[in-house]
Amino acid sequence: MKTGNENSSSSIMDMFEQGKVLKICAPMVRYSKLAFRSLVRKYNCDVCFTPMIVATDFLRSVKARDSEFTTNERDRPLIVQFAAHDAQTLADAACVVAPFSDGVDLNCGCPQRWAMSAGYGACLINKPELVKDMVRHVRNQVDNPNYTASIKIRIHKDLKRTVDLCQKAEAAGVSWITVHGRTAEERHQPVHYDAIKTIKDSVSVPVIANGDIKYLRDVESTHQLTGVDGVMAARGLLANPAMFAGYEDTPLQCIWDWVDISIEQGTPFTCFHHHLIYMLERVSSQPERKVFNSLSSTSAVIDYLQNTYGTVQDLKS
Repeated sequence: MKTGNENSSSSIMDMFEQGKVLKICAPMVRYSKLAFRSLVRKYNCDVCFTPMIVATDFLRSVKARDSEFTTNERDRPLIVQFAAHDAQTLADAACVVAPFSDGVDLNCGCPQRWAMSAGYGACLINKPELVKDMVRHVRNQVDNPNYTASIKIRIHKDLKRTVDLCQKAEAAGVSWITVHGRTAEERHQPVHYDAIKTIKDSVSVPVIANGDIKYLRDVESTHQLTGVDGVMAARGLLANPAMFAGYEDTPLQCIWDWVDISIEQGTPFTCFHHHLIYMLERVSSQPERKVFNSLSSTSAVIDYLQNTYGTVQDLKS
């Protein structure tokens, strides 16, 4: 675990107070690691999440801590997302990461079968008293008053149950709530913006909307529809890490920024390559993608990018 500064200059709650719609990079398994967070921060991303970390493994193993959680002093504001199903484990994990981050988030939304069967993720939306207890433990045990304790949820078919969950979390001291506007059973169905609005209207803490944010214009339209305080993007940022800066597709500068950051941070090739596959998907033809996807070394990727798209210097000349 690399250290960060002990006190970031302002808390995330101060950012909500400024009245702008916060733009947030979602927790993504394998993808929202330090190198990618460093990239999206260059392009107007306000807050980043780590990938979901299983709190029990994190506490049990130094190896898990070092591989799952890497940061640096520029990687702020940062929210560490945990999967947990008991209050003390979550609070203990929060205390470990608190000096290096700005808040922890409890995953109450992951719909994957392994997570649900282990008692993590979206099954927690059916356990409001447990969620309340977990939030309260974090608030009581982390001694930094600016440190946030948030939850990320999916919605119930019966929205009254979701509202009840959110109000219980608010009573326990939750800092803010991210709502993925789909049920645990829904995957690519349309986002229920009306449900997000209902939740926003039912609590006084900030609410973040998540789901189907693909372009900067979606940030504003989601805000208009729901009144939320921020939006969170996942696949949209994978496809275009410069999305929050208003680019329709990944600009060449962003692609080369990713190359530089990956080399500087020693990103494993598979991760480096996968991110570029996502970034180039909208701007390359199928034959080009076939060639690019088969490349197997960093030097081959760099040669391909230079030959196909040119360098940043070419843009300026």
